[in-house]
Amino acid sequence: MVVAANAERPGVNVHCESVVHIYQTPNGAVVSLRGVDLDVDAGEALALLGPSGSGKSTLLSLLAGLIKPTAGRVRVGELDMNALSGSDLVAMRSGLVGLALQDAARNLLPYATAQQNVQVAQRRRAVRPRQLLEQLGIGSLAGRQVSTLGGGEQQQIALAVAVASEPRLLLLDEPTSQLDPIERDRVIELIRTLNDEVGMTVIAVTHDPAVAGSMPRTVTIRDGRVGSEGRRGEDYAVVGRDGTIQLPPDVLQLLPPGTLVRLHRQPGGVDLRHSDRQQ
Repeated sequence: MVVAANAERPGVNVHCESVVHIYQTPNGAVVSLRGVDLDVDAGEALALLGPSGSGKSTLLSLLAGLIKPTAGRVRVGELDMNALSGSDLVAMRSGLVGLALQDAARNLLPYATAQQNVQVAQRRRAVRPRQLLEQLGIGSLAGRQVSTLGGGEQQQIALAVAVASEPRLLLLDEPTSQLDPIERDRVIELIRTLNDEVGMTVIAVTHDPAVAGSMPRTVTIRDGRVGSEGRRGEDYAVVGRDGTIQLPPDVLQLLPPGTLVRLHRQPGGVDLRHSDRQQ
């Protein structure tokens, strides 16, 4: 086991309410998130899915406190992310939240060794840095300078750094994007262990079907909103707080934008039917 299970440090819950994020570009303002509502229970494992540019990495950055929402509310455990100062957010990322970004080099000190990077990230020495790297299957890299390593090797070290402080929330952005199948499977097993045995809450942005398939819950972000959820292999559309619903792509082909539909109440729910009268 990478880190010891600790009943005093279970995973934390996450709450996003009507979250909007707008950023500026040379060509004007871009709305990245358009009212995201999301709740993740303490100790849950969740994969964030969606096409590039859908807003999923922006959402991960909000949870990590790297950016703040333009509107709406984000809470991690008891912390109101909008109310935290810069120093509060740094302290949060050194203990409560572990973060591994897609660009692994952003997580690491390039001229330090892998072992030194882990040592810097640890708040307490529950597991020796070398032992942690060995448990991850990368003990041979312990004395290597990070700047001399390949992208896949750096990605694995970045994951070791993210879990070194025994966080209660682990945020991962494309954790297997540069790994071969053997390395990928080892990382997936590590994530499963951290969630099942240690109790960390895990949220991972991924395009990797193997990572998504290993998670008990998936949330798909489309056009800056929560479009659908998957739970234990079943896919569901999600009704937003304002009553909106995003149709899955295959259904949208049958009911393109502008289509008139009728809603028919049924004992078990509501049927959505194509209207005979169209614009």
